[in-house]
Amino acid sequence: MDWRMPSGVTRMILVRHGRPSEEMKGRCYGRLDVGLAPEGYVQAERAARLLAQVELQALYSSPRLRALDTARRLAADRGLDIRVEEAFREIDFGLFEGLTYEEAERRFPDVYAEWMEHPARVRFPEGETFSEMRERVRIGGRALRARHAGQCFALVSHGGVNRTLLAESLGMADQHLFRLDQVHASVNVIDFYGEEPVVKLMNAEP
Repeated sequence: MDWRMPSGVTRMILVRHGRPSEEMKGRCYGRLDVGLAPEGYVQAERAARLLAQVELQALYSSPRLRALDTARRLAADRGLDIRVEEAFREIDFGLFEGLTYEEAERRFPDVYAEWMEHPARVRFPEGETFSEMRERVRIGGRALRARHAGQCFALVSHGGVNRTLLAESLGMADQHLFRLDQVHASVNVIDFYGEEPVVKLMNAEP
């Protein structure tokens, strides 16, 4: 990708965190604060190399450790502080947190079935709905764009957050959200011409 920015454009770079600790494999984790697996640090370093030529005016992160660990690799040698924004945390799975998918299905069969059939509509017990997460993420995204109008900034967060912001830019309905793949440490670029978004790069694996 040519990283030169057209005049007057606001560029939002979205980075998913690297692979989390292995104990989370096959489990629901959103609110849980887990760090990166060894492979995740390698992925974060690759993402940092991919973005090495990009001049960032600001770097933001979800408050979750896996995102912060990834953001620290992007911040290295840039002299940038990482600004933590609560709006960009992953969805709260409530009582599903830490459970394997099999455990969640066994304990909450009706909710699990609804999740599998309508993932954008289900409310996780004592957790969030996608629409609640979507609103806080979209509001947060608009605030960052207003704060950095005409600049380039990066946000390190989660697959759900990236999909939400990409889907908003593409005008996609909620039920199609999971058509957007987001591999660990993937890089996405959205350029805003005023309020008009153009997705320049999506799910680039470093």
